[in-house]
Amino acid sequence: MNETEQLLEQVTDRVGNSARRYERCGRTMPEPLDAGEIARAEAILGFALPRPPPLPASLYTRVGDGGFGPGQGLLPLRQAVLAHEERRSSEWCWPEGVLPVADFGCAMDACVDYRSDTAQVLLFDPNPGEPEPAWPGGGMRTRAGALGRVQIPDLSRHRTP
Repeated sequence: MNETEQLLEQVTDRVGNSARRYERCGRTMPEPLDAGEIARAEAILGFALPRPPPLPASLYTRVGDGGFGPGQGLLPLRQAVLAHEERRSSEWCWPEGVLPVADFGCAMDACVDYRSDTAQVLLFDPNPGEPEPAWPGGGMRTRAGALGRVQIPDLSRHRTP
């Protein structure tokens, strides 16, 4: 089993625990998407969400359509596509091929750069108030900066409640 498969298993286990918490509140976790939903999103976006790896498309098709993960959780794919379209037409110099995937609050988003071979995760932070510094690490208009200030939890260690 490769690292991506191990990570998918760990995420699936954690999401299963989250689903039980959701159920206690009368809500349900979104179901995984089928390949048709991914294909429709790709047609709208104009670029592919490679699978398998990188991990993001596998999360949508094997774990669920959002609602889990850091910050406010992984965005449902339709919401991510809409956010991409809105931002591409905004003043924020949104790069083509960069999909917002998680809302960290305060207008900050984790994004996946599908232009890169590794589907690099980036942080978009518009809080400086101007488009050029919104991509930490010198993002500017053509190149987004690598995720710097956000820690991704180590899913290989289980926390005790």
